[in-house]
Amino acid sequence: MDLTAFAKQLEHQEKAPVDQWNPPYCGDINLVIRASGQWDYENSPIGRQALVKLFARVLKREGDRYFLVTPVEKIGIQVEDLPFVVVSWEQQHHQGEPIIQVTTNVGERYILSEEHPLVVDANLPAVQVRDGMRARVHRNVYYQWADIATPAEGNEDAGYYVRSAGMRFLLLADQ
Repeated sequence: MDLTAFAKQLEHQEKAPVDQWNPPYCGDINLVIRASGQWDYENSPIGRQALVKLFARVLKREGDRYFLVTPVEKIGIQVEDLPFVVVSWEQQHHQGEPIIQVTTNVGERYILSEEHPLVVDANLPAVQVRDGMRARVHRNVYYQWADIATPAEGNEDAGYYVRSAGMRFLLLADQ
């Protein structure tokens, strides 16, 4: 089994085909995704995780704006930082190669890889997830990765790296 097929087995997203829908813009609603990953409607937390997951399935990014999209309407929402948060991770091995699988606050799973790299966004670590959107790496996950990070090798920029899916990702740059 190749690495790509293995990664596809481990990844899990329940996204609607929002890229195929082009409904009319219907205005904004008072729905905010907080930097913590909390979803608020009318300044009140949405307590039902199933509802948050449903909204996440129809979330779409266009430029710097975020929308909830259905086949018949597109509604603007606010995102304080990034729409998702990496809340947990696990390391597996495939043919001796470490594979880091991350899980977001809405239960989507991704393999830290070329397709879903660890990046720096607003001077903080994030993972490129889907459709041009990113997930902020939660502080607990960051500290756990710091425990397994190794110093730069060869021609890499100075800093500390984590390894996944045959690649090394900069976690912390030396200042």
